[in-house]
Amino acid sequence: MKIGVLTSGGDAPGMNSAIRAIVRYGLSKNLEIIGIERGYQGLIEGDFRKLGRDDVSEIVQRGGTILHTARSKDFEKEEGILKAIDNIKNQNMDGLIVIGGEGSLRGAFELYKRGIKVVGIPGSIDNDIWGTDFSIGFDTACNNVIDAINKIRDTAAAHERTFVIEVMGRECGYIAFVAGLVSGADIVLIPEVPIDFPYIAEKLKDRQKRNKKHNIIVVAEGVGSAYFIGKQIEDRIGLPTRIVVLGHIQRGGSPSVLDRNIATFMGVEAIKVLMNGFSGVMIGWQNNTTVSVPLEDVVNNKKRVPPELYWEMEKIW
Repeated sequence: MKIGVLTSGGDAPGMNSAIRAIVRYGLSKNLEIIGIERGYQGLIEGDFRKLGRDDVSEIVQRGGTILHTARSKDFEKEEGILKAIDNIKNQNMDGLIVIGGEGSLRGAFELYKRGIKVVGIPGSIDNDIWGTDFSIGFDTACNNVIDAINKIRDTAAAHERTFVIEVMGRECGYIAFVAGLVSGADIVLIPEVPIDFPYIAEKLKDRQKRNKKHNIIVVAEGVGSAYFIGKQIEDRIGLPTRIVVLGHIQRGGSPSVLDRNIATFMGVEAIKVLMNGFSGVMIGWQNNTTVSVPLEDVVNNKKRVPPELYWEMEKIW
């Protein structure tokens, strides 16, 4: 068998662990593994290279992806999809493994509907992919955020200031929710729950009454600009704020143990599924093991932070 592998969309720490597992487990089963550069754009342009054991040596500790990634406008058109399919067939690929987020898995499903054997692996720091407890990169991103919050808190306490820290998450607030929760943030704002400025003001006033002189507010970017939120706080209760936008620093760095672990098991399972003649599924991680989830279900459902869970955890902030 000849299997192609690509990474698409936003990069996520742990993608390299998945690539390494796919290549080495595939080679152990006498498969040929073809690396596709720059995601779906590389699939359309025929940017392929055969991957050997040494090509994936010493990559598990690296963030990003050795296959590089891109967002392909061409693949959004039928002409681009058909060109990608022609390249898959011309290369005599027996299957394709797609590592990426919501949009990438949606692209995998489009290929599957047109007769290509495809298996997806969830790679997204936002943890916004339905059908898996964790997506590759989420744990590392949260650790990056927690590390930043710990450092910012030192300055906040020293200067008795309020910091508004903006993290990634346009539609899904899992990074803000989890990182804010376990770092001891005072207020966490996520897109799934409407922002309530009077409530925020009252909570900060209550902290002032209890002689709490500094505050950490974590906000997902989908809620709104941290600068706007900071301005609202200043205008409503006269509390000066400092703004920190963490940006792409959340994506980088050496992957955590969890991300390396689940990525490795997902990569091995993806090969097993294709070898057994199945496709059209995503390899998810549920209850500490791999599971196969139909791609159709993945792309037709949304994973978001349940508001009831948010309010339950809000009691301990």
